[in-house]
Formats: sequence, C-alpha cells, structure tokens
Amino acid sequence: MFTVKTLNKIAAIGTDRLDKAYFTIDDTTETPDAIIVRSAKMADYPLNPELACIARAGAGYNNIPTDKCADAGVVVFNTPGANANGVKELVICAMLLVSRKVVNGINWVKTIADKGDEVAALVEKGKSEFTGPEIMGKTLGLIGLGAIGAKVAKAAKALGMTVYGYDPFLSDALKADLEGYVTIVATLDEIYAAADYISLHVPCNDSTKNTVCATSIAKMKDGVRIVNIARGELVNDDDILAALETGKVAAYVTDFPDGKLAASDKVIAIPHLGASTPESEDNCAIMAADQISEYMLRGNIVNSVNLPNITLEKSGAARTVIIRKAEVDLTALLNAVAAAGAKVTGSADKTRGVYAAAIIDTDTPITADAFAAIDGILKVRTI
Repeated sequence: MFTVKTLNKIAAIGTDRLDKAYFTIDDTTETPDAIIVRSAKMADYPLNPELACIARAGAGYNNIPTDKCADAGVVVFNTPGANANGVKELVICAMLLVSRKVVNGINWVKTIADKGDEVAALVEKGKSEFTGPEIMGKTLGLIGLGAIGAKVAKAAKALGMTVYGYDPFLSDALKADLEGYVTIVATLDEIYAAADYISLHVPCNDSTKNTVCATSIAKMKDGVRIVNIARGELVNDDDILAALETGKVAAYVTDFPDGKLAASDKVIAIPHLGASTPESEDNCAIMAADQISEYMLRGNIVNSVNLPNITLEKSGAARTVIIRKAEVDLTALLNAVAAAGAKVTGSADKTRGVYAAAIIDTDTPITADAFAAIDGILKVRTI
C-alpha cells in the first residue's frame, strides 16, 4: 500500500483515480511515498527515505526544490497543458484590461454611487477618462510558445491581432501547428521592436528572471502594454514601475502581486487566478494522480521536470527502477542483476544532464541490495 500526501487542496476527481487497492491518502503522515502539491512551498520540506515522487498539480514548479529531489532520487512531475485553457482565457482578459481602463472605470463608478439620479449623467461626462484602444489590428509579442502561449496565439489571431512569437525550444511539431497563426522570430529584440502588447509564457529560472527590465523595456515601443500571467520574477518590479511612471509602458497586468505592485495605482494586480478554474484544477489533479499511479505501479516516468522521462512495456515477472548519477553505466547495473541470479527480460535507460534512470525487467524479483556496492545510486524501487 502506497501513502499519498496532499500539501494543498486537490480536486477529488484526481485523488479518486488512485486505486484504493494500492493507494491511501493521508495528509498527516510524515513518511509519504508520494506527494501531490499545488503552490505550497517545499524548499525546506524534509524528504523522507520512502518518498518516491512529487506531482505538481500545475505547470510551474518553482516551489519545489527539484535539484534536491533529484539528488534524493525523487521524481518531480508537473502537469503541462492541464490548465492551459484557463490561463489562456485570463491572458485574453488581461489584454483587454490593459487596453481599456475597465478596472479604473469600475472603481470610479463606485465612488459616485451615492449620487443617486445624477449617476447616469456623471457617467456620460466622466467616461472619456477611461477610454483605450482596441486590440484588433495590433501586434502581440509572445515570449514562449508552449501549451499556453500556443493557445494564446490562436485566440489572439482570431481576435484580429498580428502575432509574433519567440521560443528557442519550440518543437517542429508545434511550429507546424502554429503555421499561419504566428510569425516566429529568432530573437527577443524582434519581439520588443514589433509588439504593441507583450505577453510572457516562460518558466522562471536563471536565464529568464528579469526578462522585462530597464534594458529590455528601452528596446520596446513607446506605450507598450505588458501582460504577465506566467511568473512574477520574470518582470523587475522597480523597472516596470519606473517605466509606468514615464509612460514608456502604458499598462502592466500581473497575476503575481507583491507589496510594491499592489500599492501602485498604475498596475492591474490580479490575485493569482491564472489556473483558478474548476476545470483547470480538475485537469491538473487528474494528470498528477495518473502520473503518480504510472510511476508507483509500473515504474514509468512521464512529465518529469528533474529526471529522465522513461517508459517500458513490462516483459518479465519483476521490475526494478534505478535512479542514479549519469556516470554509472548501465552495464554495471546489468552485471549486478546477473550477480543476483536474475535474467534480464527487458530494459530501458535514459539520461538527463547529470542524472539517469533505468528500468530493468527480470524473470525473478531482486532487491535493492543487489546494487548496494555501486557508487552513484540514488534510489532503487522494486515493483
């Protein structure tokens, strides 16, 4: 029986998919075999020896110490695309909010609510303060064309926008799918020069943090409008606030407000609603549960963000999954299996950076002790 712990509220439609013959949910346990998490911070979370995997019910995983987990042989999954439609819809909403001063207008109307019969006339007199451009005919620059960015591109095209996209990791399949919707450019500078609107759709890491900063803003069109429903740290707070003051940036909407941004009347701050739809939460929970089940019961790794993705059709009576440092050669593992008196009936091996994962099927079960003498083994699971 495997114990699964949830660190946030996870939709039951997902956890109910975990076969009760093999899984139990216990949110109080200190020794889980698997964890499902949304936004809970795990930087200081103790990784118990039994822990085999963590499923992030969402796309971003900055709240999980993925390198620490990899060193412990703990697989971290995310759920790419599961919340893409919900985020796409909020991005389209955000583009309209940075175009028309809808939020300011709504807030102003509330200030005159006590005027009674005068409200209608006051609205007609004051509405010119809240005008803004249409998005039709404007150019949208997308930084990142993954599951969400691709959906935004198609929606924006349908709304009459010209769409430019930058993504150095774009697959050939997705590039073909976006043909006719997006002009794909080779550099960010081309986005900055062309775009009336810029929307960010990349993870936050050392290479993407502060993508929008004083240097990049200076390359943008005057009056550019910026949408950030991806990660707060992609935009430098001080630099965006300074650009809003000068008018270089006409409007900024973020789904990740902090003290500085929330205090500015020039920022539209949304309370992290990107994936906060029941459909998104259900989809993420389902995918997270399925990935845990696939790994715990069959040893297959799907949508890992820190270790190799690897699958193998089972061909023997027993299966062993070995997470290790990449310098440990597969031959050493196969020799250890042979020394344990088992015959290999099938195997697969994948590397990812400094880590590797192997699945070895055998005619008879073997134990983790068979690999104890090999340096660089991080975790062994027998199924």
